This record gives sequence, C-alpha cells and structure tokens, in this order.
Amino acid sequence: MITTQKWLALAFTCVSLGVGPLAARADSPTFEFTPFVGGRLGGGFDVDNGDGTTSSADLGAGVSYGLDLGLYRDAHGFYEALYSTQQTNLDSNDPALRNIDIDVDYLQIGGTALFEQDERYVPYVSFTIGAALLEPKQGGYSSETKFAISLGTGLRIPFNERISATLGVRGYLTFIDSNTSLFCTSTSAGSQCLVKSSGSTLFQGEGQLGLTVRF
Repeated sequence: MITTQKWLALAFTCVSLGVGPLAARADSPTFEFTPFVGGRLGGGFDVDNGDGTTSSADLGAGVSYGLDLGLYRDAHGFYEALYSTQQTNLDSNDPALRNIDIDVDYLQIGGTALFEQDERYVPYVSFTIGAALLEPKQGGYSSETKFAISLGTGLRIPFNERISATLGVRGYLTFIDSNTSLFCTSTSAGSQCLVKSSGSTLFQGEGQLGLTVRF
C-alpha cells in the first residue's frame, strides 16, 4: 500500500515538473508552506441492509491537521499540493459498525487564486483534485482509495511580507460507486465487508487555521 507521505511527494513532484516553465518572476514569491489545524465534520455512508432498507454510518466530527505547499505562478496565484488527515470513527446503530476507528486522508493537487484588495487581509479561493484514502484501524479491513475534489476559501492576515495567518474553510467531495462493498477482509467463512454503500458521494467540511510562510 502506498503511504500518504509517498502520495504527497508524488503529487508535488508532478506539479513542480508540470509548471516549471511558469515559475514566478524574481519580484514575486516563489514558494510557500502552510501547516494547519482544524476541525472536520460531516460525511457518511448510505448502507444497504440487504432487505430493501437503508441505514447510515456516519463519520464522527473531530480534529484534523495537514500541510499545504504552494509553487507560485505569479504574485496572484500558485499551484498547490494539499495533505489533510483526520482520525475519526464510524457512528451507526449497527453494532458491527459502531465505533470502528478510521483515518480519512486527502491528497490533492490544484491551485489557489489570491485577491489582494486590502493590506490587512487577502481573500483567496482554492480548487483541488486528487484522492481520498479511508483506512479502518481494526479488524484487518482493507483501505479504500477514491477520487475526490475540494473547494476552499478564506482570508490571509499578513504579519509581514513573508508570514501570514490563514483562516479558511474547505469542502471535500469524494466519489463512491453506488452499490459497492467497502472495507473488506477475508475470513475462513469468505469475504466480509463492513459497508455495502448505496450512495455515490461522501461530503466533509473543514475549518482551518494555519500559518503561511512565503519565500
């Protein structure tokens, strides 16, 4: 299984190679990094109970953290590689699903546009595409890697030319094949899966507080 660190390194390498000719001018910043902490909520699976009814298995709200790397195209925008992770659990009326710990990681590449209208704050909009990795931590169940996109917006509050506080919100939309089994493991009785999903998407929202350093 590819680790999250390898996914992040690969994503940022692809961005760097693809946009090298468009690097920022000498009078503009060229690179930045933003470690952040936040809170993530929402997200759940519509579970097919096998008798014509459905129930839900929701992801619990909790703390998230991550890192956003930016390679500037010009003074008003940059290409980015984003990693965000959350350790949470499944919340369900089904005893087999209740309190199963699960890590939810997003590995994304995309871009951010900056709108410098005021010296006190700088609004921004970000759009990324990439992968969501969902990994149960008990029972030997398999992890799932799905296509995901995200849209973020917020404000930067500059302390000086190099350092800013970043306040933002971001929504993550993960695409899941409907009527598919997730988080499976092999047993002596055959294959066993935690969830048979009847939905096609999973949405989570995240509030972020970060510290941006530009070079």
